[in-house]
Amino acid sequence: MRKVVLFMMVSLDGYFEGENHDLSWHNVDEEFNEYAVRNLDTADTLLFGRKTYQLMESFWPTTQGLEDDPTVAEKMNTMAKIVFSHSLDKVTQTEHWKNVVLIKDNIAGGIMKLKALPGKDMLVLGSSNLCVSLLEHGLLDELRIMINPVVIGKGTPLFEGIKKVQKFTLISSRNFTSGNVLLTYQV
Repeated sequence: MRKVVLFMMVSLDGYFEGENHDLSWHNVDEEFNEYAVRNLDTADTLLFGRKTYQLMESFWPTTQGLEDDPTVAEKMNTMAKIVFSHSLDKVTQTEHWKNVVLIKDNIAGGIMKLKALPGKDMLVLGSSNLCVSLLEHGLLDELRIMINPVVIGKGTPLFEGIKKVQKFTLISSRNFTSGNVLLTYQV
């Protein structure tokens, strides 16, 4: 059975995004970029909530996205993408932004069907509200949390809205020369 894996950047004070969805504080360098490509290589499907999907769709197929990081852009644009949203009526399919499916109802059932299919792991990038739902339904298998050595003071806390205590087992950690620390937990 395929795993559902979360990758999330977080500030030292526990925010996954700053005010107004600000991500400018993300501490990225060549070592991070190499990790990001290897992380994407572990999966064949990306899972998004509506907000993160719209952010990704507005960047990666654009000229800026394609020029900024051609390797990541190619993967983001061509990998299978599942969008979980009650409010979207359709998703975009273009020459560069391909393989997108919208699931509007029964998110838990949709994830269970996807997990049973053959293939690589499924990767959740961002999508905090989706992550909370997946955790509460016992559908998230692994968390890859990259702590950035920065305090931003305000923003959206990681796992905001979680209703019950969740316990995890640390399976690995990695220090980056930038000061980032990647913690990998099994649910």
